[in-house]
Order: sequence, then C-alpha cells, then structure tokens
Amino acid sequence: MELRVLKYFLVVAREENITRAAALLHVTQPTLSRQLMQLEEELGVKLFRRGKYHIILTDDGVLLRRRAQEIVDLAEKTEREFQRQEGVLTGEIAVGAGESSGMTRLSEAMAAFRREHPLVQFSIYSATADDIKERLEKGLLDLGLLAEPVDIGRYEFIRMPRRDRWGVWVRRDDPLAAQEAVSPKDLLGVPLLLARRELVQKELAAWFGDDFEKVEVAATYNLILNAINMVRNRVGVALGFYIANLSDELCFLPLTPVLETGTVLVWKKGQMFSPAAAEFLRHIRHAD
Repeated sequence: MELRVLKYFLVVAREENITRAAALLHVTQPTLSRQLMQLEEELGVKLFRRGKYHIILTDDGVLLRRRAQEIVDLAEKTEREFQRQEGVLTGEIAVGAGESSGMTRLSEAMAAFRREHPLVQFSIYSATADDIKERLEKGLLDLGLLAEPVDIGRYEFIRMPRRDRWGVWVRRDDPLAAQEAVSPKDLLGVPLLLARRELVQKELAAWFGDDFEKVEVAATYNLILNAINMVRNRVGVALGFYIANLSDELCFLPLTPVLETGTVLVWKKGQMFSPAAAEFLRHIRHAD
C-alpha cells in the first residue's frame, strides 16, 4: 500500500463522493476510481458500497480508515521529527494528556522550554489514560500524562508533584451546594455522572463502600467538559477532579472522606526520542 493512496482513500471516506474527493485532491475522477479499485484488489476486500450519488464504507472500509489514519499520522509525525535547522532545536513533541492538575505543571514546563527553543511545537491530544496508552503503543505520542489509577508497568515515568482532589460539580441552585463537602450518604438518590474508565469506577466504588450498589448512575463520561454541560442542564451531578476556572455557573464540593489521585508522565521503555522530545524530557527532569 502506498501512503499516497491511503491519503486518497481517507479523503474519499470523508467526502463519501468520488467527484468531490477528486476535485479536492486535484486528480481526475477516473484516476481516483482506478486507485481505489487497485487498493481493493490489493487487500482482497470491498471497501465501499457505491450508490448513485454517494458511497459509504463497508465494515472492511471502516477498519481500513482507522488503520490508514494511524499510518498517515505516524508518517507525518516522523517527517516533522526530522525537520530541523542547523544548530537550532526544532520539531514537534506529541503529548497525550488527561484533564488533571498535572497539566498545569506540564504547561509550565512547556512554556519554559519554548522560551529556550521557540521553534519547537507541541501537539496535545486530550483523552483518557486508556486512549493515551493505546496511542503511545502505536508510536503516535512521545509522552503521556496519565491520571491514576493506571497500570504503568510497561513505561518509564515521572510522578507529577500535584495531586487531584475528587469532588462533585453541582449547579449553584442545587441543595447540595449549601454543603462544604459531600459524603457517600449525601449522594444516594442523586443522579450521578461517573467517569467511564473501569479502574476509576473501582476507585470510586471503594470510596462509596457498601453504598455503591445503591447509587443512581445517570450517565458516564470520558472528559469532564461534556459532563459539566450535562450538570448545567440538570442531567445529574458530576464526580470528578477540581479544575480551576472550569465553570462559573457551577460549584465544586470536595468528597469526605478525602479521595485524591496522582498523575504520572510516562513514555515507553527503551523508546528512541527525536532530539526535541529528548531535550524536553531532560528539561522536565532537571526542573524537578
């Protein structure tokens, strides 16, 4: 498979129209159709179901779109890693990060690093720990900022100095808002928005104790911003970390007994870094 053809395939998959995709790619429609048919022959599968006005992906096409995007992203990341000027540190550093106070420490390090190396760029991918680990394994990220609990047996890591305190985000007109903190009993009968990650739910189950079987889960989420939107619209109250300036419309009530979570900056054991990523890691180590 040629990288160029995979890029063609991704544009067609996005546009769902050969004519429109050909115009965007600046190739003729027959040429594009021929390239796609040759790709199907090479793989031995049908990638599209063709209709009169548009085409849609088959199940095999959906799988190839995912794999092709990963291949193209990795190829483009590799090209950026080798873009450098003599005597000047340049390039891109790809970092996956969850929503935690650890990002504040990482942002401070990034700002200080770019004052010394202004031609270095950072590419930030926001996701849960599980998603970030998957992209680390595929080589799409250099570093990952992971919220615990998380299995880091396959990684080297730096433990970030700040810990996140768990609590609930509630509307200011919610009866709970009058409290200074909330206990497991306070949340019984209250619709809850919980983090989707299994390890996190186990951590919360341990905090609730026997009461966890009685909680009402209204929804699960992976990133807090959509959960905050749901709190505003009365879907429930969101269990999550405190993040400064997240919302003026809501208030944050810490859990009691206290529940805190650490964060770790990780990378694959034995990983070969680009010059920019290697220098940034040294920068963080020395800063600590």
